Amino acid sequence: MATTKDRARRRRVDARTSAERITAAGRTVLATGEASLEQIAAEAGVGIATLYRHFPNREAIVRAVLDDILETDLLPCIDRAADAPHPRRSLQDIATHLLDLITEERGLVTFASNFTDVAVEALQRLSHSLHPLLLRAQQQKEIRSDLTAEDIPRFLVMAVAGLALPGTAPSLRARFIALLFDSLNPANATPLPPLLAGEDDLRAAVSNVARS
Repeated sequence: MATTKDRARRRRVDARTSAERITAAGRTVLATGEASLEQIAAEAGVGIATLYRHFPNREAIVRAVLDDILETDLLPCIDRAADAPHPRRSLQDIATHLLDLITEERGLVTFASNFTDVAVEALQRLSHSLHPLLLRAQQQKEIRSDLTAEDIPRFLVMAVAGLALPGTAPSLRARFIALLFDSLNPANATPLPPLLAGEDDLRAAVSNVARS
């Protein structure tokens, strides 16, 4: 006979399984462009009430999808790059992969009303994970020494704004991401001017991308 502890454990497992199915369904449905909560629930094989129990609003689903993208697609790339001989090349490959993912998950930006806040959190987490790779690239003199970890999310937003637009061919993205990363080359680089107070606004930058 099942005990109270057994039933509680089973409920936790069922809840986790439902949340994972809804997250996976969110990625599938959002990749088609236009999406609704009802479509995501149907794709996950759950009722709309179950979806709301795990994800009370659209932003919660977008946050879960972004977390899933980080955990399953980007962080493993960063882990594999830990011992790569050319860390700048690894950073460039990760940025290219990020642009490909954003292009594939094209419904993410328009699905949530406050996508900016959710995206900023994800970018900051990604930047924190990339910091050791950036330091190693600087130690090997592959990237200019005055670039900071705080510059990484802004650099990525700049790339997204110009290179993740619908219709941008993969070959074009690859060409211009190479040009962007060449700007990080320390050879003959001039010192970066300092950011002025009030101008360091990642949230505003992401918001502008979301409106484009």
